[in-house]
Amino acid sequence: MAEEKKGNIFKRIGRFFKDVKAELKKVTWPTKNQAVKNTAVVLVFLIVIGLFVFLIDLLFQGVFGNRLF
Repeated sequence: MAEEKKGNIFKRIGRFFKDVKAELKKVTWPTKNQAVKNTAVVLVFLIVIGLFVFLIDLLFQGVFGNRLF
């Protein structure tokens, strides 16, 4: 297997940042309205899951009491 010459570390770092900049130009960024809606969906989902876990915890406390296993 032939090894490729990697080159100077500073050239590789420069190429890395150049590639990062090129990739970020390809990103489709959400609008402010989309970001707000997505954030609201995530927060509502977290609240629903938190309430679900809270209710399951209450159920288990009622069934098992405060006993340690």
